[in-house]
Amino acid sequence: MRDWLPEGHLVWFVLDMVAQLDLDTFRARHRLGGAGREAYDPGMLLALLIYGYAVGERSSRQIERLCSVDVAFRVICAQDTPDHTTIARFRTAHADLFEQVFAQVLGLCARAGMGRLGTVAIDGTKIAANASIDANHREGWFREQARKIAAEAEAADAAEDAEFGPGNRGDELPAELADPKTRAERIRRCLAELEAEQAERDAAAAGDAAKAEQYLARLEDQRVTGRAPGGVDPVAAAQARLAREMTARQAEIDAYAAAVAAAGAEGSRLPRGRRVADPLGGKRVKKALAGLERALRTAATQDTKTGKDTTTASAGSDADRAVIRRNVTDPDSRILPTRGGWIQGYNAQLAVTGDWLILAVLLTNNPSDCAALIPMLNRTQQAAELVNGERDTPQELGTVLADAGYCSEDNLTTPGPDRLIATGKAHQIAVTARTDPASGPPPEDATPAEAMRHRLRTPDGAALYKKRAATVEPVNGHLKDRVGLRRFSMRGLDACHGELNLAALTHNLRRMFTHTHTTTQTT
Repeated sequence: MRDWLPEGHLVWFVLDMVAQLDLDTFRARHRLGGAGREAYDPGMLLALLIYGYAVGERSSRQIERLCSVDVAFRVICAQDTPDHTTIARFRTAHADLFEQVFAQVLGLCARAGMGRLGTVAIDGTKIAANASIDANHREGWFREQARKIAAEAEAADAAEDAEFGPGNRGDELPAELADPKTRAERIRRCLAELEAEQAERDAAAAGDAAKAEQYLARLEDQRVTGRAPGGVDPVAAAQARLAREMTARQAEIDAYAAAVAAAGAEGSRLPRGRRVADPLGGKRVKKALAGLERALRTAATQDTKTGKDTTTASAGSDADRAVIRRNVTDPDSRILPTRGGWIQGYNAQLAVTGDWLILAVLLTNNPSDCAALIPMLNRTQQAAELVNGERDTPQELGTVLADAGYCSEDNLTTPGPDRLIATGKAHQIAVTARTDPASGPPPEDATPAEAMRHRLRTPDGAALYKKRAATVEPVNGHLKDRVGLRRFSMRGLDACHGELNLAALTHNLRRMFTHTHTTTQTT
């Protein structure tokens, strides 16, 4: 079979790499044969999946077909074609182990000289779940389905008791053989999750209310920059800003009046500059007044559209409860916004090195990227330690780059590696750095957001952040277009996280294949 394909074909590289992996954990849980069963080595099945993902074939039925008609697939399975159910069950049963394989492949890449840690870009991309967005329902629907299922079960029990007598008939299946993936079980799970999420939202709403009060109190005492916490009434915030600026303006008026009185008593000249007497004068007061007018107009518009007061709505309100939904096909997935519309799916987070190697991955069902940065920073640091442990000359983890979706005070101030987080759109940052450049360190009294804006205006900061899109965006596109991971094959957060690790390690192997062949040709 070595004569079937050229020596430099990708399939030989995949087989050689899989042979170097430690698959003892796979073999410990994999049943090799048995009465009425055909055995396949886990290494062969893993190589089959990796090569399939590498060429964009993720369907187990399609892989089974290719094992009969495609030379490379026939080489991997040595012409002993596994059934598609064997392939699918192997992928599902070992989804939790693909993270270990990802780490081993990352170590192999590091030994090959890959993994430039000078800059690491983190970004999220939405991937569709193996579920329809039309399968989402509200809490009332799940309660009605649970009621129907309970009524049907009660009616069936009553009919059996009438026919066979009360009690067990002796032909029931053992509890361990009950199917945990039935529709009834998924409905119960969705209902329980909805109730738990509502309790969390109620608690979060109470916490937001306390934070809102503290935030408004801070606004009255000092100028606060950055995004307001959830639950803050924009009108109340604008009123607090106006009250603070008017208090400051009154202090200026009093100081000017005192200076005029002192000058009159001494017979000296009046204070230089404009006369300070109008309580509504001054740039800051006028700006605060304009902000209050905008907030009032926005609130009035919202009231007109909804017919209710939206400025006081919180995350735990009855209006918000009505929009909480769960998907009966994949309860872990969520409705997520994308540029092309709404999808039922997951939010995949990637950390990518300067040479387009995936350093760490994380899968969440949170539509926002903000909460994923700190976990991704921790995973990136651990991966950097793994990479440095495989090379003779360690590299220090440099600057982590992230877009404005990750900008928050916690993400800017949490200890960890150096990071450059956008505070606005990329083109705005580039224009500001060109038209209003900065130099040196930020002012000592600058807030974390102001310090980051200052750094992005410096030539070095702007040039460094410019690398973000060119680092991580091509990898996002490669996973979706080359590997074909626009939609997960499995269901559930843990299973899909395993598939993301499988796709990521496949990407790294392809990068390593290209790197080694380029190095060999150059040599």
